[in-house]
Amino acid sequence: MPQVSVARTEQSWNEVQLLKAVRAPLWRLWQYNEPALILGRAQRRLDDGRSRSTGLETIVRTSGGGAVLAGPWMLGLSVALPADHVLASRGPVDTYRWLGEGIAASLRRCSLVAAHAVAPQSLPRAPRSQDWACFGSLSPWEVAVCGRKIAGLAQVRRRQGILLVAGVLLRASPWELLCQALGHPATEAMRLEACTTDCEAQSVGAVGAHELRRALTQCLDAKLYAPRQVGQAGCALPADI
Repeated sequence: MPQVSVARTEQSWNEVQLLKAVRAPLWRLWQYNEPALILGRAQRRLDDGRSRSTGLETIVRTSGGGAVLAGPWMLGLSVALPADHVLASRGPVDTYRWLGEGIAASLRRCSLVAAHAVAPQSLPRAPRSQDWACFGSLSPWEVAVCGRKIAGLAQVRRRQGILLVAGVLLRASPWELLCQALGHPATEAMRLEACTTDCEAQSVGAVGAHELRRALTQCLDAKLYAPRQVGQAGCALPADI
């Protein structure tokens, strides 16, 4: 029986969380062994076989937004919250704030000193024209370093609960592969490279997946669970996943 990819396991986990009412916060980290193209919900029409010619597995996710090229260069994160949770009570944009700030703080803890969550009033006035790619645009409370995006966010809001997802670039993404899969010219890959950055390029010291996972685990436990629950309810995957 073929092994199910981490990217597909991630999307299945995300979908299952919202099939019934979310009673308590749950989260999970995802470390991808192989590349996969993950399309936003409204991008189903882009799954026309072109990506398969590149050898990429193509998955349509529950949340909206642009295409994501997952792979060993990225760390994924999923958070499921009850619909009435205090962190989600102020509307979609403010729901991103705690997560963006938490990711930025975790990156700074791992020696990436300039990472920050971008407040709505600090966004560039002229929107970037690469909305077809998640990392081609910058939205409120996503994480950047000197104006270059390093972590993207998306969410799904339903009566059963709220799902937040994030992707953090550990090292340079092969943007040309993403462009090839979606039929965009090579110049688009150059533009994506110019408006993004990654932990390897920006850190003062070495930032690996293990260090960032540990920092995010501490952050998520502190924000989502009472002190007596810390270390008990987090769902980080083993390092070899």
